[in-house]
Amino acid sequence: MLKTIRNAKGFTLVELAIVLVIIGIILGAVLKGQELINNAKVKRLYNQYREISAAVYTYYDRYQFYPGDDPNTTTRGGIWAPVTPGNGNGLITVAAAATAANFACAATGVEQCDLWRELRLAGIISGDNTSYRNASHAYGGGIAVAYSTVSGLTTHFIQFQNVPAYVAQIIDTQYDDGIFNTGDIRGSATYVAATPDTLIPTFAIKF
Repeated sequence: MLKTIRNAKGFTLVELAIVLVIIGIILGAVLKGQELINNAKVKRLYNQYREISAAVYTYYDRYQFYPGDDPNTTTRGGIWAPVTPGNGNGLITVAAAATAANFACAATGVEQCDLWRELRLAGIISGDNTSYRNASHAYGGGIAVAYSTVSGLTTHFIQFQNVPAYVAQIIDTQYDDGIFNTGDIRGSATYVAATPDTLIPTFAIKF
């Protein structure tokens, strides 16, 4: 028994140190990778704002009206005929009985919903050109484009549904004043939340 105990071998301090260093490197790589993914998603969300804004203005340059507000859709005939013409007043409006953006468009007759089909019919954005469905953003919620009011400002906004509070604050700080209810970037709720992952129901950027 004594001989067995004397011959038993354990890890040396050097071996333990090497193992701990390797574990630390792996953890560091995982955390850094997660940070890179998070940063990429934040940038993707803002880039989606730029892409949608560019799509709206491309349509305007081509047809002289904003998508959704275009009064000439039926005169083009063919696949354009089912789309309800807009009133051409220069505003992409919400429904008469609504005051906020619609993130779940399904039919014609509302300018902010017709916008999506018209952009697809024009070939400016990809997707089923019979659909009024909203585009979705990097965090899974819908995107809406409408002349509406968010935190006291009424204007044309590109709006994102259910954005994490920390993401909204990063973008607002980088591109505006960092305050949810002032400036050209606004949230429907404060960015200072109990947890960073608390969702801002509507995060809006003026265009």
